[in-house]
Amino acid sequence: MRMLLAVLAGLSLAPVADAAAAPRGFEVRDVLPIERPLRPGDFVWDDEGVPPGPTRIVVDLAEEQIYVYRAGYEIGRSSIIFGADDKPTPTGTFPILQKKEHHISGKYGSPMPYSLWLTRSGVAIHGSEVDYDAVTHGCVGVPDEFAARLFDEARVGDRVLITQGWMSRLYGP
Repeated sequence: MRMLLAVLAGLSLAPVADAAAAPRGFEVRDVLPIERPLRPGDFVWDDEGVPPGPTRIVVDLAEEQIYVYRAGYEIGRSSIIFGADDKPTPTGTFPILQKKEHHISGKYGSPMPYSLWLTRSGVAIHGSEVDYDAVTHGCVGVPDEFAARLFDEARVGDRVLITQGWMSRLYGP
């Protein structure tokens, strides 16, 4: 059985028998069985026994979560922060253009550890303090430890889907 690294208090897990079809290129074969919503700063990561294959990342702005899949198996999920109304996070499908482990924003002076650059205009997934009411300037912020794992997993060219309402029939109530 896959082992689960969870940075959550009292998180319980149960097997999931079936996963519904995802949009083209983002096949889902199995999901991490999480029985309660993630709170800000919470994440899970479990890649034990998952076969090699392409990594796909989905950011759901409506649910304020990021999902990471390898070969169609969910291996990570985290709470996120994202762009404020005046600096929104763009939606769409983006390839990872560049990775940079240590970065400081030239415009805002903020640390952006484990950056995965999605646009040439500076939108990235990166380590952040993920807390209630925190926002970014258009980036997707994830807890630093999750960001480090994602940075190790993801490759330049891997696809990231940023959407509203990812697979509600699978992940919704």
